[in-house]
Order: sequence, then structure tokens, then C-alpha cells
Amino acid sequence: MATTKDYRIGEFTFPRGWFMIAEASELDTHRPLAVRFFGKDFALYRGRATGKVVLLDAYCPHMKTHLAAPNKTSYVIQDGMGTNVEGDGIRCPYHAWRFGPDGKCDDIPYHKGEIPAAACVKSWTVVESLGAVFVWHDPEGGEPEWDHPSLPQWDDAGWVRPKWDHLGMLNQHGQEIVDNICDYGHLSPIHGSTVARFENEIKGHMAIQRQCGGHRTLVSADGVSADLHTITTYHGPGVLMSDLTGMYEGVMLICNTPVDDGTTKVWHALMVRSPSKSKVATKTDAVEAAHFQEMALTAFVQDIEVWNHKAPCINGLFIPSDGAFVKARIWYKQFFNPRAKKQEYLDQAEGVYVPRGIPPYTQPKIAA
Repeated sequence: MATTKDYRIGEFTFPRGWFMIAEASELDTHRPLAVRFFGKDFALYRGRATGKVVLLDAYCPHMKTHLAAPNKTSYVIQDGMGTNVEGDGIRCPYHAWRFGPDGKCDDIPYHKGEIPAAACVKSWTVVESLGAVFVWHDPEGGEPEWDHPSLPQWDDAGWVRPKWDHLGMLNQHGQEIVDNICDYGHLSPIHGSTVARFENEIKGHMAIQRQCGGHRTLVSADGVSADLHTITTYHGPGVLMSDLTGMYEGVMLICNTPVDDGTTKVWHALMVRSPSKSKVATKTDAVEAAHFQEMALTAFVQDIEVWNHKAPCINGLFIPSDGAFVKARIWYKQFFNPRAKKQEYLDQAEGVYVPRGIPPYTQPKIAA
């Protein structure tokens, strides 16, 4: 396991960006959820008054009790019918201090005086989208730099909404995962792809891969396309969205979020356009979509199996035919450094890159 410092990525241990922290359905309960990301513990819950999702730092400032750790014996929990979520707030199970969704303590049952201003925990910017919960993480405490993850297809009745595949913890830094965006050379040996065209484009907070060719898993002769076309974009360091056309038309979602320095939690999902081409996806479509997601997951697990057992690639022996590893790693650094330095990295990284020996995905237009 290697750390941010080992990779010499930047000043901050954890990056700036939107990151998945839970599947939304995990909050369809009266109890809070204890989660850990960015080397910190959090209390995550759905408010019982409005249904809004709330993420607070986990430890009560009074005596450092975890607000969301499993607890069935405290009378705060028992009197709350099995929960310490109260309205959109949460009560500490130890002394019953209540914290609102803004993180401020608004009630100390046994105290008649003024509540100290220091009686608060940090409340984080979270958004429920795509059947998941995303948090904006910024070591500098700034507002979101780009929009939270979303897709217009999510509200289109002709698309099948997926369930998230929870792939657990990788003992790898996010750098190893994000390297995949430019790794042309692995597509044939690992995934069985016959790549016909490939390119990367780096611009702003996005790193893009465009490629097409044959594939052993995700295409069929009678599918939407005989070749697999993917337009894959990292929106910041933690959220990948890939428009793909093969057996069916779909959008693949892969999220990676740092847990501790050098460990990462990973999720996968696949939205699929109605295989029967219905305006409203049918039950049969849902079955076909789930099958297609399972096939896509198998392809992703081919990467996971390698990542689970590889040593950290601190100084790779990259060759011109590999892909734009060096450029993508420079792009990645912007998220681990102050925003004031962002342009320094973009000046070195932005552009379109094609590995030696392969045609670019984007073909020049022929004049009529």
C-alpha cells in the first residue's frame, strides 16, 4: 500500500472533488450509518422530517462519542424506537445532545443555559443522485468547482435504472485506478478488446478516453453495434461515466473514494437503454439490463483482480505505445493541490493524445 506522499502527488493527502459515499438505498432505514472516508469517520443518515440526506463529522464535541456507531442499549436509542435520528437532526447516544443537519447543537436536555458555540460538528455538502450519495470534499473548504454527478437518462422511462455493485475495499491508492483512463495497452490482454481507434483528451476537471473495436463480452452480432464504442470521462478524480454502445446502449458508472491514505472503496453500475427499444422499459428489459450489467462487471473485475495483487506503480516504465500516463498523472495532481495551482498542472496536461501505432478515435471530416 502506497500513500499520496509516496506518489509525490501534492500538498493534500486527499483530493478535491465529488465522491460517492453510499448507495442511496442504504439510507432507507430509521438508523444512521457509520461511514469512513478521507481518513475520517462520519455519521450519515436520512432526516426523518424531510428525507434529506445529512453527513456530519462522527464525533460529538462533548466527549467524542460516535453519533452513528451501532447502539441498541442507550435509552436515547430505545426511547427513539430504535434510532437516535430525530427530525432532521441526530442525538448523541451518550448524553443526548442533539445536532441539527447544519451540525450545530440545538438541544442539551439537562442544561438550562446557553449552548456553547463550540458545540458543533462539521456538516458536509451532499447530494443524492443516480441512486447514490455524493459528497463534495475539498481540503481548502471551498464550494463545489463543478456540478455533482448526474445523467439525463436517469429520469428517462426508456432507460433501466441499475443497482450499484459494491466492490469493497482496494488496498491501492486512487492513482492506480485513475491510470486506467489512458491505459491503451491493457485493453487487449485483460479485456479481450481488439482496439481499432483510441485517444485521450484532457481538459479542465475531465480526463476523457475514446475508443472502439471488437470485444469478447459486451458486443454481439445482432446488438446495437458490432463494435464496442466507449466515450469514458473522469469527472474529477472520483467519478467515471462511460457512454457505451455495444450489445446495448448504456452508461457505465464507476466510483472510487479514498477511505484512508492508500485504500479505496469502489462501486460499479450500468444504466441500459431499453433492450426492446420500448419507450417505457419493461420487466423483461430490466432482466436483460441486469444481465448486461453483470457482463460489464465481469470486464471491470478483470482490472480489480490485477489491482488487488499489484505493487504500487510509483515510477512506471512507460513507453510511447502505452498511452498518455504521464499527462494523466499531471492532470490528477490538480486535485491534491491548492486551487491556485490548478492552472499550472492544466498547462502541462491539457490536449489530445494518441498512443504510437494506433489511429485516433476522432477521424478528420472529409470535405464534400
